Amino acid sequence: MRNGSSGGSSTDAYHPRVVDRELDELIAAVPALALEGAKGVGKTATAQRRAASVRELDDPALRAIAAGDSARLLVGPSPLLLDEWQYVPETWDLVRRAVDRGAAPGSFLLTGSTQPTDRGAHSGAGRIVSVRMRPLALAERGLQEPTVSLRRLLARERPAIEGSTEVRLAQYAEEIVRSGFPGLRGLSGRALRAQLDGYLLRIVDCDFPELGRAVRDPAALRRWMTAYAAASSTSASFEQIRDAATAGHGDKPAKTTTIPYRDVLERLWILDPVEAWQPTRNRLSRLSSPPKHQLADPALAARLLGVDADALLEGEGPRGPAPRDGVLLGRLFESLVALSLRTYAQAAEASVKHLRTIGGRREVDFIVERADGRVAAIEVKLARDVRDDDLRHLRWLAREIGPDLLDAVVVTTGPEAYRRADGIAVVPAALLGP
Repeated sequence: MRNGSSGGSSTDAYHPRVVDRELDELIAAVPALALEGAKGVGKTATAQRRAASVRELDDPALRAIAAGDSARLLVGPSPLLLDEWQYVPETWDLVRRAVDRGAAPGSFLLTGSTQPTDRGAHSGAGRIVSVRMRPLALAERGLQEPTVSLRRLLARERPAIEGSTEVRLAQYAEEIVRSGFPGLRGLSGRALRAQLDGYLLRIVDCDFPELGRAVRDPAALRRWMTAYAAASSTSASFEQIRDAATAGHGDKPAKTTTIPYRDVLERLWILDPVEAWQPTRNRLSRLSSPPKHQLADPALAARLLGVDADALLEGEGPRGPAPRDGVLLGRLFESLVALSLRTYAQAAEASVKHLRTIGGRREVDFIVERADGRVAAIEVKLARDVRDDDLRHLRWLAREIGPDLLDAVVVTTGPEAYRRADGIAVVPAALLGP
């Protein structure tokens, strides 16, 4: 069992993360934190910077020691990092009981890359605080210093909107395929594609079996994942995704085959759907409730679909049968904005949903909701300029919910951030931050 420095060596390359401030606030106040998210998002690197000792529970040798005396896992200077704790599920209860016995704030950090079906005898509610971590948001990638804060957009008074950027459409396309996994940021071309392929292959060959779900037909799972990727930023039904995944391959599998795909991929944090907004503060009715589909990183979607930045810019669609609502670049740009918004919203203690009325007559891409039910509404447009027609759903929502709408925003690929005469903010994606 090795010890680790809380800061790492001076030569370590670390991408500062929006979640850093949240973790620092919590670690000073609560005994145990669980940092959760897909493999490769940077959980271990972020947690190690705060840890005085580390237990790497994906190490079979350490798991063998723990099998003989699991209490030894909690011996060491605090904060104690239990990395990939799900490999030794009883770890959760060990930490919970230590908290019940009066562990001091900042005693334990847990990281996990799956959502276990059984967190032990107790959920940990009130004892272990869970924090979600996602791939790098745009503001974390070093493209541009943001000038527009989502936290301020959620305040009671609408802030001034200003700033300019040199980031253009081609660079957004490049960011979609480049990935927000920190370990891949230095790669490009064949090396990047090989790493993304390896990531996807590990899901099928390793992660499913580790969760007790051996894949009898890996090609069918890959087709389902590809169909899901093609449905990014849509609320296509799972029946439509299943149809698209099996087109040209004979009889489609039963739901009992494909439902486990979805369940396991959600447990692995690979599927990251945006849930529908169901307001309680106002009179909106006839809202549709299906989620809007997103993968953890739009680069995974692009790789599954076999498109690079040039193909996206040239308007090429996915290979093979799949849902095709709108231009693929537009939908994956929305995925990139969704990833970023959810990171910023979490920092502001808000949640991100989407709005769609039954029949699809009215849609708003994102509803960022505060704990009190008040919201900021955000539309995403793959365009430099905003037309009046682009704003009709935002204006409709303003009429419907009145003062509960804190701000209305259109996120674009343009060069300038500004507030229109009608009060709606226009913000290039690169200029939006926490």
